[in-house]
Amino acid sequence: MARKAKPVSQPLNHDSNVPEANDRGVSLGDQAYNYIIQSLENGTMPPGTRLREADLAAEIGLSRTPIREALNQLVSEGLVVNDPKRGLIITELDQNMVGELYEMRRVLESTAAALAARHATDVEIAVLKQIIEQDKTSDDPAFLAKNNRLFHQTLYQCAHNRFLLKTLQVLQNAMLLLGKSTLAESGRPSTSYEEHKQLIEALEQRNPDKAQEIASQHISEAYKVRLSRFLLNQD
Repeated sequence: MARKAKPVSQPLNHDSNVPEANDRGVSLGDQAYNYIIQSLENGTMPPGTRLREADLAAEIGLSRTPIREALNQLVSEGLVVNDPKRGLIITELDQNMVGELYEMRRVLESTAAALAARHATDVEIAVLKQIIEQDKTSDDPAFLAKNNRLFHQTLYQCAHNRFLLKTLQVLQNAMLLLGKSTLAESGRPSTSYEEHKQLIEALEQRNPDKAQEIASQHISEAYKVRLSRFLLNQD
Protein backbone atom coordinates (compact mmCIF):
# COMPACT_ATOMS: atom_id res chain seq x y z
CA MET A 1 0.00 0.00 0.00
CA ALA A 2 1.31 3.46 -0.83
CA ARG A 3 2.34 5.78 1.95
CA LYS A 4 1.04 9.33 2.06
CA ALA A 5 3.81 11.87 2.25
CA LYS A 6 4.28 13.07 5.80
CA PRO A 7 6.66 15.71 7.13
CA VAL A 8 10.04 14.30 8.12
CA SER A 9 10.89 15.13 11.71
CA GLN A 10 14.32 15.97 13.02
CA PRO A 11 16.74 13.01 12.83
CA LEU A 12 16.50 10.69 15.80
CA ASN A 13 19.05 8.31 17.29
CA HIS A 14 17.26 5.06 18.05
CA ASP A 15 18.71 1.68 18.95
CA SER A 16 15.51 -0.39 19.11
CA ASN A 17 14.67 -2.75 16.27
CA VAL A 18 10.98 -1.84 16.55
CA PRO A 19 10.01 1.34 14.64
CA GLU A 20 8.15 3.78 16.86
CA ALA A 21 6.19 6.94 16.15
CA ASN A 22 7.38 10.45 16.89
CA ASP A 23 5.22 13.10 18.53
CA ARG A 24 3.47 13.69 15.18
CA GLY A 25 2.52 10.04 14.85
CA VAL A 26 5.00 9.40 12.01
CA SER A 27 6.74 6.03 12.34
CA LEU A 28 10.49 5.81 11.89
CA GLY A 29 9.91 3.75 8.76
CA ASP A 30 7.76 6.56 7.36
CA GLN A 31 10.44 9.08 8.24
CA ALA A 32 13.04 7.12 6.31
CA TYR A 33 10.66 6.61 3.38
CA ASN A 34 9.79 10.31 3.21
CA TYR A 35 13.44 11.31 3.46
CA ILE A 36 14.32 9.25 0.40
CA ILE A 37 11.27 10.47 -1.55
CA GLN A 38 12.11 14.09 -0.76
CA SER A 39 15.75 13.51 -1.71
CA LEU A 40 14.60 12.09 -5.04
CA GLU A 41 12.33 15.09 -5.52
CA ASN A 42 15.00 17.70 -4.76
CA GLY A 43 17.64 15.95 -6.84
CA THR A 44 20.06 14.95 -4.08
CA MET A 45 19.33 11.26 -4.79
CA PRO A 46 18.90 11.06 -8.58
CA PRO A 47 18.23 7.81 -10.45
CA GLY A 48 21.22 5.50 -10.22
CA THR A 49 22.14 6.58 -6.69
CA ARG A 50 23.37 3.65 -4.62
CA LEU A 51 21.48 3.16 -1.36
CA ARG A 52 23.33 1.55 1.54
CA GLU A 53 21.48 0.84 4.77
CA ALA A 54 24.38 1.88 7.00
CA ASP A 55 24.97 5.14 5.14
CA LEU A 56 21.28 6.07 5.19
CA ALA A 57 20.99 5.22 8.87
CA ALA A 58 23.87 7.56 9.69
CA GLU A 59 22.61 10.29 7.36
CA ILE A 60 19.02 10.28 8.64
CA GLY A 61 19.86 9.46 12.25
CA LEU A 62 17.88 6.23 12.52
CA SER A 63 18.65 2.58 13.16
CA ARG A 64 18.92 0.20 10.21
CA THR A 65 15.55 -1.48 10.84
CA PRO A 66 13.33 1.44 9.70
CA ILE A 67 15.76 2.09 6.83
CA ARG A 68 15.29 -1.51 5.70
CA GLU A 69 11.51 -1.15 6.03
CA ALA A 70 11.54 1.98 3.85
CA LEU A 71 13.78 0.38 1.22
CA ASN A 72 11.54 -2.68 1.01
CA GLN A 73 8.54 -0.40 0.46
CA LEU A 74 10.38 1.52 -2.25
CA VAL A 75 11.36 -1.73 -3.98
CA SER A 76 7.73 -2.87 -3.93
CA GLU A 77 6.71 0.42 -5.56
CA GLY A 78 9.40 0.15 -8.24
CA LEU A 79 11.31 3.23 -7.10
CA VAL A 80 14.32 1.20 -5.98
CA VAL A 81 15.80 -1.86 -7.70
CA ASN A 82 18.50 -4.37 -6.80
CA ASP A 83 21.21 -4.02 -9.43
CA PRO A 84 23.49 -7.09 -9.72
CA LYS A 85 26.65 -4.99 -9.65
CA ARG A 86 25.70 -1.92 -7.62
CA GLY A 87 23.22 -3.29 -5.11
CA LEU A 88 20.14 -1.24 -4.25
CA ILE A 89 19.84 1.88 -6.41
CA ILE A 90 17.23 4.49 -7.30
CA THR A 91 15.51 3.13 -10.42
CA GLU A 92 16.79 4.34 -13.78
CA LEU A 93 14.15 4.53 -16.49
CA ASP A 94 14.66 3.53 -20.10
CA GLN A 95 12.51 4.73 -23.02
CA ASN A 96 10.03 1.87 -22.71
CA MET A 97 9.57 2.48 -18.98
CA VAL A 98 8.96 6.19 -19.58
CA GLY A 99 6.26 5.29 -22.10
CA GLU A 100 4.66 2.79 -19.71
CA LEU A 101 4.67 5.34 -16.90
CA TYR A 102 2.94 7.99 -19.01
CA GLU A 103 0.41 5.50 -20.34
CA MET A 104 -0.61 4.58 -16.80
CA ARG A 105 -0.71 8.24 -15.87
CA ARG A 106 -2.93 9.02 -18.86
CA VAL A 107 -5.38 6.24 -18.00
CA LEU A 108 -5.54 6.93 -14.27
CA GLU A 109 -5.62 10.73 -14.40
CA SER A 110 -8.28 10.80 -17.10
CA THR A 111 -10.35 8.47 -14.92
CA ALA A 112 -9.80 10.79 -11.96
CA ALA A 113 -10.92 13.76 -14.07
CA ALA A 114 -14.13 11.99 -15.12
CA LEU A 115 -14.91 11.10 -11.51
CA ALA A 116 -14.12 14.65 -10.41
CA ALA A 117 -16.67 16.00 -12.91
CA ARG A 118 -19.26 13.89 -11.11
CA HIS A 119 -18.19 14.24 -7.49
CA ALA A 120 -16.09 17.39 -6.95
CA THR A 121 -17.75 20.04 -4.80
CA ASP A 122 -17.98 23.65 -5.93
CA VAL A 123 -15.45 24.55 -3.26
CA GLU A 124 -12.96 21.98 -4.58
CA ILE A 125 -13.32 23.30 -8.11
CA ALA A 126 -12.76 26.83 -6.80
CA VAL A 127 -9.55 25.63 -5.14
CA LEU A 128 -8.34 24.20 -8.45
CA LYS A 129 -8.95 27.62 -10.02
CA GLN A 130 -6.93 29.32 -7.30
CA ILE A 131 -4.06 26.90 -7.83
CA ILE A 132 -3.71 27.52 -11.57
CA GLU A 133 -3.91 31.28 -11.05
CA GLN A 134 -0.71 30.97 -9.03
CA ASP A 135 1.04 30.00 -12.27
CA LYS A 136 0.74 33.63 -13.37
CA THR A 137 2.78 34.85 -10.38
CA SER A 138 6.09 33.23 -11.35
CA ASP A 139 8.09 31.90 -14.28
CA ASP A 140 10.40 29.86 -12.06
CA PRO A 141 10.32 26.22 -13.29
CA ALA A 142 10.73 24.84 -9.76
CA PHE A 143 7.74 26.86 -8.51
CA LEU A 144 5.64 25.91 -11.53
CA ALA A 145 6.49 22.23 -11.07
CA LYS A 146 5.53 22.35 -7.40
CA ASN A 147 2.28 24.14 -8.19
CA ASN A 148 1.57 21.63 -10.95
CA ARG A 149 1.94 18.74 -8.50
CA LEU A 150 -0.45 20.52 -6.15
CA PHE A 151 -3.00 20.89 -8.94
CA HIS A 152 -2.87 17.20 -9.82
CA GLN A 153 -2.93 16.09 -6.17
CA THR A 154 -6.04 18.22 -5.65
CA LEU A 155 -7.64 16.78 -8.78
CA TYR A 156 -7.05 13.27 -7.39
CA GLN A 157 -8.81 14.27 -4.18
CA CYS A 158 -11.73 15.65 -6.19
CA ALA A 159 -12.37 12.18 -7.64
CA HIS A 160 -13.47 11.01 -4.17
CA ASN A 161 -12.24 7.45 -4.77
CA ARG A 162 -9.84 6.23 -2.09
CA PHE A 163 -8.53 3.29 -4.12
CA LEU A 164 -7.76 5.40 -7.16
CA LEU A 165 -6.15 7.98 -4.87
CA LYS A 166 -3.75 5.43 -3.37
CA THR A 167 -2.76 4.18 -6.82
CA LEU A 168 -2.15 7.72 -8.07
CA GLN A 169 -0.01 8.51 -5.05
CA VAL A 170 2.34 5.66 -5.98
CA LEU A 171 2.33 6.82 -9.60
CA GLN A 172 3.14 10.40 -8.62
CA ASN A 173 6.16 9.23 -6.65
CA ALA A 174 7.27 7.20 -9.67
CA MET A 175 7.08 10.38 -11.78
CA LEU A 176 9.93 11.76 -9.68
CA LEU A 177 12.21 9.27 -11.46
CA LEU A 178 11.79 11.37 -14.61
CA GLY A 179 13.77 14.27 -13.20
CA LYS A 180 13.19 17.88 -14.22
CA SER A 181 9.58 18.83 -15.00
CA THR A 182 8.50 19.37 -18.60
CA LEU A 183 7.38 22.83 -17.43
CA ALA A 184 11.02 23.85 -17.74
CA GLU A 185 10.65 23.60 -21.52
CA SER A 186 9.97 26.77 -23.50
CA GLY A 187 6.26 27.36 -24.11
CA ARG A 188 5.08 24.42 -22.03
CA PRO A 189 3.95 26.45 -18.97
CA SER A 190 1.44 28.53 -20.97
CA THR A 191 0.15 25.47 -22.81
CA SER A 192 -0.25 23.54 -19.57
CA TYR A 193 -2.10 26.46 -17.99
CA GLU A 194 -4.63 26.51 -20.83
CA GLU A 195 -5.09 22.75 -20.62
CA HIS A 196 -5.71 22.97 -16.88
CA LYS A 197 -8.16 25.81 -17.44
CA GLN A 198 -10.11 23.77 -20.00
CA LEU A 199 -10.22 20.84 -17.59
CA ILE A 200 -11.66 23.01 -14.83
CA GLU A 201 -14.32 24.30 -17.24
CA ALA A 202 -15.32 20.69 -17.95
CA LEU A 203 -15.59 20.04 -14.22
CA GLU A 204 -17.80 23.11 -13.81
CA GLN A 205 -20.01 21.86 -16.63
CA ARG A 206 -20.22 18.46 -14.88
CA ASN A 207 -19.18 16.83 -18.14
CA PRO A 208 -17.26 13.58 -17.34
CA ASP A 209 -16.58 12.66 -20.97
CA LYS A 210 -15.12 16.06 -21.79
CA ALA A 211 -13.06 16.13 -18.59
CA GLN A 212 -11.68 12.68 -19.34
CA GLU A 213 -10.79 13.63 -22.91
CA ILE A 214 -9.04 16.86 -21.87
CA ALA A 215 -7.06 15.13 -19.12
CA SER A 216 -6.01 12.36 -21.48
CA GLN A 217 -4.83 14.87 -24.08
CA HIS A 218 -3.03 16.89 -21.40
CA ILE A 219 -0.95 13.89 -20.36
CA SER A 220 -0.31 12.93 -23.99
CA GLU A 221 1.08 16.40 -24.71
CA ALA A 222 3.31 16.24 -21.64
CA TYR A 223 4.59 12.84 -22.80
CA LYS A 224 5.54 14.25 -26.22
CA VAL A 225 7.67 16.91 -24.52
CA ARG A 226 9.18 14.37 -22.14
CA LEU A 227 10.01 11.89 -24.90
CA SER A 228 11.62 14.58 -27.02
CA ARG A 229 13.84 15.60 -24.11
CA PHE A 230 14.68 11.96 -23.33
CA LEU A 231 15.74 11.21 -26.91
CA LEU A 232 17.78 14.40 -27.22
CA ASN A 233 19.68 13.57 -24.04
CA GLN A 234 20.70 10.13 -25.27
CA ASP A 235 24.34 9.66 -26.23
